[in-house]
Amino acid sequence: MDYKYFTAKEVIGLNENLVKMLDQARALAGIPFIITSGLRTPAESVKAGGTDTDAHTGGFAVDLRCRDSRSRFLILKALFAVGFTRIGDEIDHIHCDIDPDKDVQVVWR
Repeated sequence: MDYKYFTAKEVIGLNENLVKMLDQARALAGIPFIITSGLRTPAESVKAGGTDTDAHTGGFAVDLRCRDSRSRFLILKALFAVGFTRIGDEIDHIHCDIDPDKDVQVVWR
């Protein structure tokens, strides 16, 4: 599948619906979305501070680089607008996922 804002290499192993939503959110935000973490092995997820069954291991999650408050606002606003309901607001990135096996309507720090 071709995406407007992401190359095939950037989204290897990611769920197609996730990437479609990210593409839509990127268009709304009007700023680049840099994926700092996408699909991970269970061991990689544990090393990154997650669990061996987190949304990254199923290709349902990404972390987007976020270095300033203006970008944070634009990214979060766009993610909510396209329907993301699982968002982690971290110091240097924003996690978003569509894992069907996880609780919805949650935001964490």
